[in-house]
Amino acid sequence: QFTEAMTENKFLEHMQELGSKNVVNKNFIGMGYYGTLTPTVILRNLLENPGWYTQYTPYQAEISQGRLESLLNFQTMITD
Repeated sequence: QFTEAMTENKFLEHMQELGSKNVVNKNFIGMGYYGTLTPTVILRNLLENPGWYTQYTPYQAEISQGRLESLLNFQTMITD
């Protein structure tokens, strides 16, 4: 909590004092990889499903062609 303005030197001393209170703990990041068994239901439905990691779905020509054909038929029927 600051009650009054500080000079640059006073601020640097204050920051040094705060920094000296830091405690360096042991870091376990990057200590190794341990193989695990992933259930097949998770592999199949989450990790191997591109819908989870991409915005695109697999292209299915039959469905797309069917939608286009039904849309064309509908538009033709309306205009006739």
